[in-house]
Amino acid sequence: MILLKHSLFFTLIWVCSFGSLSASAREAPQPVSKAFLMGKFIPGKHPDFVKVNKRYASKGLYLQKETYSAFKAMYQAAKQQGVNLTIRSGTRNFAHQKAIWERKWTGKRLVSGMNLAKSIKDPVKRARMILHYSSMPGSSRHHWGTDIDLNAFNNRWFESGKGLKIYNWLRQNAYKYGFCQVYSKKDVNRPVGYDEEKWHWSYLPLAGAYTDLSMKMLTPQDFSGFKGSDTAGSISIIKNYILGVNPACK
Repeated sequence: MILLKHSLFFTLIWVCSFGSLSASAREAPQPVSKAFLMGKFIPGKHPDFVKVNKRYASKGLYLQKETYSAFKAMYQAAKQQGVNLTIRSGTRNFAHQKAIWERKWTGKRLVSGMNLAKSIKDPVKRARMILHYSSMPGSSRHHWGTDIDLNAFNNRWFESGKGLKIYNWLRQNAYKYGFCQVYSKKDVNRPVGYDEEKWHWSYLPLAGAYTDLSMKMLTPQDFSGFKGSDTAGSISIIKNYILGVNPACK
């Protein structure tokens, strides 16, 4: 199978297989640069990205066109079954992720109620603390325009009431549209990486190829230009975080 850009045919094949594609069967939709994988571009000026209509999102954001088309199909199906999906976050480029990261690194934004600049002096430990939920700049799946955060940034919200209804619907149906929960609960099958995020869903027909390319093209030395970047090698940013995803989403 070949990954064809904007191809519903590929999505249907992936759905029918009820599984992920092998690395050898995945191919990038077009030549992909290291800069793209690391989010070093402006989504609004990239030809493959489109602004999401406010009907689907809580704020103005961008996604890749193919991701957006798949989401709209999923949105309509969910709507017909009384489930309302709202995108809370989409594409975040390097500059956006750097701002989030550095606010936590410097203590301007608290993490678990702590000012990390004061409470954790060791840079590697501080980086790992931030990495419970926030990606290091250059390593986020949100760079690719393939990943979306839905409805709420709180696992507990998805465990009862409306949140549970939404989560159950996604677990039963999101794969039909190419989406997978990449950050599942940590266990023996996923011992490393970010903590569980029930809100984070990835469009695998594109993201699968980008994951493979990140493994092949990126090195710890590529991570620079932000505070704490020199910890990338010590924390194994590629192996433990870019590749530390739900096995069902590989």
